[in-house]
This record gives sequence, C-alpha cells and structure tokens, in this order.
Amino acid sequence: MILKSTYLLLLILLFPILSDAQNPVWQRVAPGVWKTLIGSPDSYDLLKATGVLPYQEGLAKLGEAGFPLTETRIEGEVSDGKTYLRFPLEKEEQLFGFGLNFKTVQQRGRILQLHTDHYGGTDNGRTHAPVPFYVSDKGYGVFVNSARYLTVYAGTTVLRDSPEAPRPLDRNTDKNWSAQPYSDAVEMVIPTTGTEIYLFAGPTPLEAVRRFNLFLGGGTLPPRWGLGFTQRVKSLYTANQVVEEAKAFSEKGFPLDFIGLEPGWQSKSYPCTLAWDKNRFPDPADFIRKMNEMGIRINLWTNPYLSPESPIYDKIKPYTASHTVWGGVVADLTLPEAQSILGKQMEKDQLSIGVSGYKIDECDGYDRWLWPDVAKFPSKNSAEQLRQTYGLLLQKITTDLFHRQNRRTYGLVRASNAGGVSFPYVIYNDYYSHEDFITALINSSFCGVLWTPEVRGSKTGEEWVRRMQTVCFSPMAMINAWSDGTKPWSFPEVEKEVKEIALLRMQLMPYFYSEFAKYHFEGTPPFRAMNLEPGFGAMASTEHKNANLAENPYLEAVNKEIKGQYMAGEFLLVAPLFKGQTERSVILPKGKWYDFYTGKFAGEGEIIRVSPGLAHIPVFVKEGGIVPMMPPLLHAPAAGQKFDLEIRVYGKTPGIYLLYDDDGETFNYEKGDFSWRKIAIFTDKKGKLAGSVSKAEKGKPDNLGKISWKFMTE
Repeated sequence: MILKSTYLLLLILLFPILSDAQNPVWQRVAPGVWKTLIGSPDSYDLLKATGVLPYQEGLAKLGEAGFPLTETRIEGEVSDGKTYLRFPLEKEEQLFGFGLNFKTVQQRGRILQLHTDHYGGTDNGRTHAPVPFYVSDKGYGVFVNSARYLTVYAGTTVLRDSPEAPRPLDRNTDKNWSAQPYSDAVEMVIPTTGTEIYLFAGPTPLEAVRRFNLFLGGGTLPPRWGLGFTQRVKSLYTANQVVEEAKAFSEKGFPLDFIGLEPGWQSKSYPCTLAWDKNRFPDPADFIRKMNEMGIRINLWTNPYLSPESPIYDKIKPYTASHTVWGGVVADLTLPEAQSILGKQMEKDQLSIGVSGYKIDECDGYDRWLWPDVAKFPSKNSAEQLRQTYGLLLQKITTDLFHRQNRRTYGLVRASNAGGVSFPYVIYNDYYSHEDFITALINSSFCGVLWTPEVRGSKTGEEWVRRMQTVCFSPMAMINAWSDGTKPWSFPEVEKEVKEIALLRMQLMPYFYSEFAKYHFEGTPPFRAMNLEPGFGAMASTEHKNANLAENPYLEAVNKEIKGQYMAGEFLLVAPLFKGQTERSVILPKGKWYDFYTGKFAGEGEIIRVSPGLAHIPVFVKEGGIVPMMPPLLHAPAAGQKFDLEIRVYGKTPGIYLLYDDDGETFNYEKGDFSWRKIAIFTDKKGKLAGSVSKAEKGKPDNLGKISWKFMTE
C-alpha cells in the first residue's frame, strides 16, 4: 500500500496533470512580458528550435507595463493527453494575428488549426507561418510556445457557466437571433501534456507587437543590397545567360543588386544534390567573381531533400527520417550532426566562393508529398514538431553560416514560425492573387515575419505596373522569372513607368534601411497594418461612443477590415491599385496627410477618393513626415561608399527623424559600430522651416555625402 502511494506521488510530481481548469501563476521575465507553464511542456518547442534570446536592451527601452489581463480569467488544463487554454475577451474587442493569413485581417469569430503548409486559398490556419501569437486591439499579445498543431477558437465558443454567456433567443420571433452567439473567450487545444505561454503588455497593440518581436530576438537587419532590386532567372539558365541578363539590366538603366538562380544551378534537384551543375556552371567561383565585379550578388534556390547523388548523402543518411520526399532523405535538423554536415557542404561549395544567400523552397507542405505525421526522426522529436519548425531550422543553419563569416545575407523561405523574426528571410509562395498578397503583407506585421508580394507574370502592361508598384513598397523588390523569363521591360508600353518605380525603390533606400534598423533595435515592423497606426483601428469609435456609425462613413470604415492599405515605415501610407482599377478610396488616419509626390494636402481623418494614373501608386505622408532619399543608383552603396542625401519634409510641423547608418554589409553593428543621425526640422528666425543633421560620432560610420533639403508643403 505504501509502495503504491509512493508510486502515485512520483507520477504526480513527474507528470503534473490539472484535473480541472486552474489559473496559471505568472512570472515576469522582461519589462512588460510574463511567462507561465501549464502541465509538462514538450522538451522541444519553437524557441528551442531557433535558439534566439531576447533583445534585452530594446525591451528595457520600452519600459515597464502592468499585467494587461485579469489573471483569474486565464485558465489552463491538461486532460486526456491534451492541453486546454482559455483567455478572456471583451465584447468590443478585436483580434489580429494567428499567423500569415491571406484573406482576413480581423480574426475574431474564426476557427483555425495552426499547421505549417502551402497556402491553399483558405484562411483555416494552414499557412506558411502558423505563428501561435495574437494581439488584441485592447493592447496586449498572447504567445503559445508550442511546436504542435494548435487548434484555435478565436471567440467562437460559449461556456455554459460563463458570467457573460449569451441569453437564449427564439429564432422564430427574435430578429436578434444569431447562429454564432457572443463568445467571451479565446480557447485553444494543444495535442500534448503541457505548454509554455507568454503574455505581452502594450499599452497599445503596436507596443505589444514590439515586445513580442524584441523578446524573440529583434527584427532582422538586412544588408543594404538586400533592399535593392532582385531578379530570379529562368530555371535552367547557364552562367553565360545570367551574365548577359545582368548586362541587359545595366544597359537599360534598371537597378539590380542580386540575382537568384533557380533549380538548374544544381546537378540534380527534386531531390537536390547541393552541388553545382558542371555543364551550366563549369567554373562557379569564376562566375561569382564576375558577378561581384558587376556589383551583383548571387542567391541560390534549394529545397532540403537530399538526393542519393549528393556528396553528403552517405554522411547524413544516419541522421534522417524514416520517410523520404521525392526520393530524397529528410535530415533531422534538430540534431547537431545533421546541421553540421549540411552546413559544411554549403560553406565549402557555395559560401566559400562568395554566394550571398539562399531561397529555401518546399519546407512547408502539402500533405500529399511532404513527410507524413507517421514519420519517425532519430531525435525522437515528432514529425509534427519537425514540420512546424523545419523552416526555422533551415533559416537558423544558413544564418549562422553567414554570421560566422561576418557577412549579412537576405533570402527567401517558404516556411517560418515564431522565433524567425531575427532571421534574414522573406516568405513567398506559389499563390498569385495580388489583392491577397497585400492582405498577407498587412498580416505579416502581427506575427514577426516578412512577406513579399513577388512579381512573376501579368496578362497586361497595366497589371504588370500595379504589381511592380506594390513589390517596390515591400520587404523585397523581386521579379521571380524562374518559369517564363520575364524582365522588368517585358511590357514595352509601360517600361518607363516600371523603371521609375524601381528607381524610386532605390531612392527610398535610406528611409527603408532606417526602418529596418528600428525593426531590429525597437521591434517595429517596417511594413505594418493600419490597425497598428496610432489614431486608427477597429476601436476608433470608442472615442465617439454616442456616434452613429451609419451616419459617419469614416468611423464605419475604420471599424471594418482594412485589407487594401498599409504603413511603410514611420511616415508613409501606401494604398495600392489592382488590375482594372483607375481610382480607389483611401482612409486617412487622424492628423494631416500629404501627397508623397507633390506635397499637397490630401486630407485629415477622412476618406478620400484618388485617381493617381498608371505611373503612381498612391502614397501619403503624415504631418511632420521626414523622408531621407538618395540618388537613384543602380546598385546599393557598398561598404564605405558615401551617398548624397535629399531630405524631403512634409507638412508645417517641426519634428525629428533618426537616420540609421552602418557599413551595410557586416555584423559589426552588433559591436556598436553604427550611428543614428538626428534629422531635426525646426522653425528659423524668419518663421520658416529649416533642417539640420547631426554629425556622426567620432569613430562611427559616416556614409553621408552632400545633403540637400526639399520642403514639399507650401
């Protein structure tokens, strides 16, 4: 009897199980960040996959904030081998996040299974970045650190004993009856016996997102050249054809910073060898050298499934899964041995000769060809956990390779998750809806990932221009011509307009580079939803509680999903047009806004109608906006290369902008080798606006040449 009691006690200590819902105990782990454990969490999770550490300095600058929810209303329970979580919702509360969604921005009232996959056209949780993080417009965020498939009920469940339970209504007679009654909670199910949870305070939604990004390492800071223009060439191009394409860009005056080689650079692909094809690229080192002399870097496509003909096949095979993909082995990248073998091949064969980055394909899904959930991995981590984190693992391995060489990289990946915010990768996919691409760009700002609305093909010149305009206001300005070989000038009738937008991208590089620095040091997404902009969002009507939304189109508009416009950095509001559109409505937040191109007043806290013509994508600048621009170079400035600066000023209000500067290529900024140059706008003795730029600190980077000013608003 004593032995039996002792055995039961040991079971309870080793495997704590909550028989009933309990209120978690929260521990403060950083300013405005709290953590709790429910049950016995898995030994492998999202944060362990990435190995990222909080950026403590950035979190400290954000300062303290109070616990944002009522602790007694947060519940956790382990039962039936699963973990059940419940978080409170208020009646006038909206939710954002839950991964990279393509059709919906507001997530309340939705049921999702967060599951890494190709995006299939439906926002059901199966996507390229199923990040288990959501943010509320009440100013807090919740992150569940689990590498499992999470089921989320985002305000759809109705608890019988809830004090906020809806009153039953008679459908026969009551017009207020609803098939989806009011729900006062977010509930989740995780198929394991415990999990780790983090809570991020605001007090605003943007501050909650910033804390999330900083706690997971801070946003990536790409090299300057990564923010230039990139062309991915046809799949089976040879070295000579790539060189000729680069020459054509130069001859036609189109900017180009890096070229992407698709599967044909490898001797075999699907599965891959990770070795050069000696027919198409007989001398890879000489090819890379020639491209670098032209000011162009090379990015290589690959997927992670290794062919029996790969030079590392025999070495890595003992560290691979029970199942294959396209006949290629799947390395267990949670094992140091597998990471080392893969990394050494990349380092020896590619990085050592100057390759600048990777496009990591097919690490997301579909079920019909990816390893199945019944697959076994030698680490004993489940196939499910590997699927949720494989994109993260590949990003980490390659990022670490470049970091050891003190070279920044910038690439593409098909799958990511929480913890990938600090990795220099942008997500892309095979889906091709222009409108949904912009929704994804908006949603990326809620989940710590970057997304590019890449350009591939178009049916008309008009569509081509519109797609090029949006890609130039995104994290990566890219044409992906792997299939049909399109060029920026493929539609001669709009070649001029396409060149202008590509050169504008280059002009805006100082601004975008500074905004990415804020992503790294402050956690602010460089491209983000309007709902994160101060004075704008689903709760704007709370300041007008007695207002009739039906009588106020502006308040009605900001309470709806905003899927067609977004913020690009601190000051720019971008409102794309799509195929067939000649005009559109734009919702301007509170404060004065000005046309980016002319500086003319556009509106203030209202809906405007714009007809920009084909040459322009509508862009507006908020009052006091300071936009540093450089000449329209064909390549990003190299390390140590000075560039002139034209500083555009919008509105009539004094203000300050911090311009970031470093060498643009190495990780020396991690050792403090960077500078913030203060651009100050003030009123001079004559009552007119004037400007100044602070000097670079002694021994700090100083890449600024001649500085000129352009006060855009009369």
